[in-house]
Amino acid sequence: MAGRDDVAARPDPLPLAVVDNHTHLDIRRHDIPDAIAPDGQGERTTADVAAALATAATVGVDRVVQVGCDLESARFTVDQVERHPSMLGAVALHPNEIPDLAESGRLQEAWDEIERLAAHPRVRAIGETGLDYFRTGPEGRAVQQESFRWHIDLAKRTGKALQIHDRDSHEDVLRVLAEEGAPQTTVLHCFSGDLAMARECVERGYLLSFAGTVTFKSAAGLREALTHTPIDQVLAETDAPYLTPSPERGRANAPYLLPHTVRVMAAALGVDVATMCTAISDNSERVYGPWRTS
Repeated sequence: MAGRDDVAARPDPLPLAVVDNHTHLDIRRHDIPDAIAPDGQGERTTADVAAALATAATVGVDRVVQVGCDLESARFTVDQVERHPSMLGAVALHPNEIPDLAESGRLQEAWDEIERLAAHPRVRAIGETGLDYFRTGPEGRAVQQESFRWHIDLAKRTGKALQIHDRDSHEDVLRVLAEEGAPQTTVLHCFSGDLAMARECVERGYLLSFAGTVTFKSAAGLREALTHTPIDQVLAETDAPYLTPSPERGRANAPYLLPHTVRVMAAALGVDVATMCTAISDNSERVYGPWRTS
């Protein structure tokens, strides 16, 4: 890996182990060289996932939450969490999937399958669900909100954490959560709000998960939001293969790049990196339960 200039180099290891709270190891970006399997083609395999997890562990990322956000990736997630002790899962229908499913008359069928997959004991979260007004116009918002409400209810019925996708929809995400009553454990994945939103989420008891975007030079407002978030309400993620942190922007993301984000988070919160690692690990185990049960 280190010998290729078109893939991201492995960062210095963290002093203590952490969790990648949100990653998509089933997704291969064909537009960017892949550090996990540079010469691979086609869909991700179990061997690819094992390689990604092994590489991440060498830099201190020893646990991940694999997120399936359509039916195919949710099935992949359930299959892989059975194979890898360092992986737990989350399953849901991404809000951008919802309008097409509704139009084709397959939404209820898809919900039913997600509910069956969510019953797996190593699936510990319902997500990523929520609202996305960036890719979906006003005509698709009502059904997105309906699906978001369904997923909130599923999280509460199953007693599992809720992982929320929120893009250009801050006010409606908070409104729907207030109207439905948020699950006991609610995570804002790839938090993108401002300081005021962070303060409201913190007051409500939600956890904020920060991705590589917090490392961007243009993200001073996001770092300000992090600065005002208690360390026991903070998680870290890659959202791989997307949102690659600085200084590796332009290359494919993967769990092994999480240390870049963790170090920026520690600096923003004014704590040493070991303290940041401990908080991320402890918070993740509190949210999702133990990865290894024996």
